[in-house]
Amino acid sequence: MKGQDKGLVVLRGEPMVAHVARRLAPQVGRLIISANRHAPLYAQYGQVVADGAPELGEWQGPLMGIAAALSAVSVQDDDATDGDDRDLIPEIAGTDRTASNTATPQWLIVSPCDTPFVPADVTSRLIGAAQAAKAPIAYAVAHGQRHSACMALRTALLPELLAYLRGGDRKVGLWQARAGAVEAVFDDAPLHAFMNVNTPEDLALAERYASQ
Repeated sequence: MKGQDKGLVVLRGEPMVAHVARRLAPQVGRLIISANRHAPLYAQYGQVVADGAPELGEWQGPLMGIAAALSAVSVQDDDATDGDDRDLIPEIAGTDRTASNTATPQWLIVSPCDTPFVPADVTSRLIGAAQAAKAPIAYAVAHGQRHSACMALRTALLPELLAYLRGGDRKVGLWQARAGAVEAVFDDAPLHAFMNVNTPEDLALAERYASQ
């Protein structure tokens, strides 16, 4: 998108981050947005966190943003109460505190900020898939395509994620595999449910989908 901040690219009169936030907000307790620039603009849609770490530097890819979001919530031991508490990150992410308004969030829901049609039930289905498999992470798969950046993960995974990053790795799929992630299948979702808007052509297509 010619160096544009994709979360702020306009789709049907609103920045894409607004579309993602609107879809995720009813599913989570709060929104956390990983952003290293244009923080005041993103702050209209959620809590903004920068994704740098002193020893790792900035612009380290999506996993660093996820680590920043995990750092923004209180991590609770995996042996604690297994509620449906969730936090979101773009990278939007969110926490849904359905078990208690004061409970420590158990789950982080992650969605890229350039995925404006993320399903309205993505949170419950991702967490449900992870819980059914007793896995710490579940990522979306739809119509034969893996969407690694759309996931639910336990908030207790922060130490393991930071160790992975300090080891020099940055690949999302590799980290998920090492952590024991499972698939959450969305084959009943529309074909464009997890589309990423990366090019002007994608944006034109998204405009058509959004008008339907």
